[in-house]
Amino acid sequence: MYNQKPPMTVRYEINPPKISSDGQDVRNVLFERIETISSVCNGIHLTDSVLGIPRVSPFEIAKQIRESDKNIKLTCSLRVRDKNLNDIEKIVQESIGTVDGILVLMGDKSDTMSNNDNLIPSQVVKTLNDNGLGKKLELFLSIPSNPNFVKIQKKIDAKPAGFFTQVIHSKDQIEKIVVGLKPNGFKIIPCLLLPSQNNLKSAEFLKIDWSNYKENISGFINEIHSITDDILITSPNDFKRAYETISKLAI
Repeated sequence: MYNQKPPMTVRYEINPPKISSDGQDVRNVLFERIETISSVCNGIHLTDSVLGIPRVSPFEIAKQIRESDKNIKLTCSLRVRDKNLNDIEKIVQESIGTVDGILVLMGDKSDTMSNNDNLIPSQVVKTLNDNGLGKKLELFLSIPSNPNFVKIQKKIDAKPAGFFTQVIHSKDQIEKIVVGLKPNGFKIIPCLLLPSQNNLKSAEFLKIDWSNYKENISGFINEIHSITDDILITSPNDFKRAYETISKLAI
């Protein structure tokens, strides 16, 4: 007998609708996309008001997804910038049994949401762990694609289940992160921006150089997965390319 390699975990990132444009037609499109992409990937990650633009709660969307799909891995971002600790604990408590994990992050500044700048994601995760909530679902923190391990020591000390990376563009970046963190038992979920003309503005904004893998994206995904057993694919402006790419992977 030989040990069979576990199936690839591929998560797809979805932004819930903006509050300003939330309507039944928008939601119908969203859930059609979720159903379509869920047929080729085994995880969905829902963001929380990216760029500080108010959006429908990712936990509300997650609850609706879970009602129709009991097996897909569901994770949500949870921004702490505009919430207090009681709000956060309530959200986490209520999401037990619905989501598998929560990415606790500061969140982008917003013109319309109040800011509680005293909360720090690593301290929030430590508090949630101290209260036993980390045993009921996985708590994650975010790290840069090229982290300084001394500077992220507080995040390490908070003992999350693992880390979501910011967008990576090389195998070397992931190898460095894995060497530094995985021996301590942390899960590593690298984030990859899918190369496409429609995503070019996002790549330029994030200063992403995808020249070394854009011609063989499936090969690059397989290479990264062989190191981490997990990957998060973001393709904010090209759903069609995301579906086509993920459908070719051996999940």
